[in-house]
Amino acid sequence: MNTVDRHETTGNSSKAKLFGFALCALLFALWIPVEAQQPNRIPRIGVLWSLSPSSVAPYNEAFRLGLRDLGYVEGKNVFIEHRYVEGRTTERLVDVAAEHAAELVRLKVDVIVTSPAPPAIHAAQRATRTIPIVMGGAIVDPVEAGLVASLARPGGNITGLTNLQIETHGKRLELLKEASPRISRVAVFWSGSQEKQGLKQVQAAGQALGIQILSVVNREGRGVGDLESAFSAISRGRSDALLTATSGFTLDYRARIIDFAAKNRMPSMYERRRFVTDGGLMFYGTDMSYLYRRTAVYVDRILKGAKPADLPVEQPTKFELIINLKTAKQIGLTIPPNVLARADRVIR
Repeated sequence: MNTVDRHETTGNSSKAKLFGFALCALLFALWIPVEAQQPNRIPRIGVLWSLSPSSVAPYNEAFRLGLRDLGYVEGKNVFIEHRYVEGRTTERLVDVAAEHAAELVRLKVDVIVTSPAPPAIHAAQRATRTIPIVMGGAIVDPVEAGLVASLARPGGNITGLTNLQIETHGKRLELLKEASPRISRVAVFWSGSQEKQGLKQVQAAGQALGIQILSVVNREGRGVGDLESAFSAISRGRSDALLTATSGFTLDYRARIIDFAAKNRMPSMYERRRFVTDGGLMFYGTDMSYLYRRTAVYVDRILKGAKPADLPVEQPTKFELIINLKTAKQIGLTIPPNVLARADRVIR
């Protein structure tokens, strides 16, 4: 009887020791600092916008929806650091963009997403050569601008999407002429370097269509005063139609531009759909909201280990035509049936 008791006691002692070791191992695992558990680290995305929060609100929401489609919920499994560049002058835009880009680098974000404008993209490029940068529909040629080695093989820490619409300016002029055959003198409202990039194409298209081109450039974008100067130049030039190239300046002041065209009964063409949904006549181009949803795909691939150098830069392949018939009626214009038939959307 005593022998059996001793064996049972010894066995129970061994089990107790094993349990103790297991418990210690579990407690040690739980004690390991959170920083060492890399798989549980929540990624942080920096977004550098070239406009005010209100101006980019639709694109911001599109980006969030794109992330959500891929399983990312802000504040739960991803953090997003937004920075906005709201300076009016070109110099101020560059300075503020540089400050914000440097701040995002100091925060050690995992990836930086930039808005389409060159100041934001170049600021991010100058701020870091290691943190991945995703362009959200760049309006510059990334190869010509020295951002990537090639579209197929970017080669550095920058990739993303482009929305270079210089080649579509001629098509916009053609559609404007079809919608309003009587126009003969079109004012093209540019901002900054856009004139240098697209004027030659617009002039060639104008010559083929028998249209004189009045090039109006807002180089500084300081505010309402400069906008009124541009309007005066358009009026002095006796233009009977308006084509507006999109920039941060024209986007911020789109309501005034739309109102100017309406009051002067000028058929107008824009390269952002927001102008038409807000009351402009025609839009032909790429949906920027779609591009920002696509931007989320690039962010997801990078966060999962892909290198920007190996991710081809994507170019837009889908263009849409939207016509606002309310505005057409307001300015006394009847859109030909063949043009309406080609529209992807008609606002009645």
